[in-house]
Amino acid sequence: MRLLRQCGVDHAVLRLPEREDGTMPDDPAAVTAAVREVREAGFSVEVIEPLPPFERVKQGLPGRDEEIERIHGLIRTMSELGVPVLCHNFMAMHGWGRTRWAERGRGGALVTGFDVDDLEEQEELISAEQMWANYEYFVCAVVPVAEQYGIQLALHPDDPPIASYRGVARIMTTPDAIERAMNLSDSPAQGLAFCQGTFSTMGVDVPSTIHRFADRIRFVHFRDVIGEPNRFTETFHDEGQTDMAKAMAAYVEIGFDGPMRSDHVPTLDGEDNTHPGYETLGRLNAVGYMRGLWESAVSARA
Repeated sequence: MRLLRQCGVDHAVLRLPEREDGTMPDDPAAVTAAVREVREAGFSVEVIEPLPPFERVKQGLPGRDEEIERIHGLIRTMSELGVPVLCHNFMAMHGWGRTRWAERGRGGALVTGFDVDDLEEQEELISAEQMWANYEYFVCAVVPVAEQYGIQLALHPDDPPIASYRGVARIMTTPDAIERAMNLSDSPAQGLAFCQGTFSTMGVDVPSTIHRFADRIRFVHFRDVIGEPNRFTETFHDEGQTDMAKAMAAYVEIGFDGPMRSDHVPTLDGEDNTHPGYETLGRLNAVGYMRGLWESAVSARA
């Protein structure tokens, strides 16, 4: 946190601290303490990401209503604390997936990669129809409460954006699917976490897709890849397949003024790659690159 403050960052995305068993506390006291710690370090907390695990909701299992009640409680706590955005995904059983965690990138930096051929074939565990039904249940139960308390939900697309991952259907894998999800509610609380890397993996033009979802973007993950859904490698922010200057200009053009963070950065020399995609030096490099692009885009628009 000190390094990021020294680099001029003053807004934060907060991941709630994990317990030893991998779960996250979502009770008001724990959330309040986590927010207070980050604020005392000099940051304004703009986003909580992700939601604490809610697998019963995603899988449509008994007990999902109890999980939804806990989500309602977190929303109320966020409203009381003045944290406006709650980022979540709807990937059941597995989160963002990679099959390679130490590919060699530019200058020998370590990056993550995915190759569908690395996965073993598995029988279908959850179908796309089930996943859509479960997601609609979530939207109906959670979005009205988020709107009531002034919290904006930000849906992250599925990563990697393939039809099935380890036997579980993935449904947030194309711009049309994301539009279907957004159209389930016209509430301002139903929003999108625009993960550039995932949209780039989909093979779409990222700047034009930013314009397509201009009224729904609540939060941005700024990153890039080389490849397509079945096979891709993550990159430094300045060497992927997206025109990042045009992407940043698109945010300025649509009037986006929400939170944006670097995501999935390479691991540089001197770091041990304990947390692939989330080490420190690559993040500092990304922050400087993003700030330069933003200032350039704003200046060009003035």
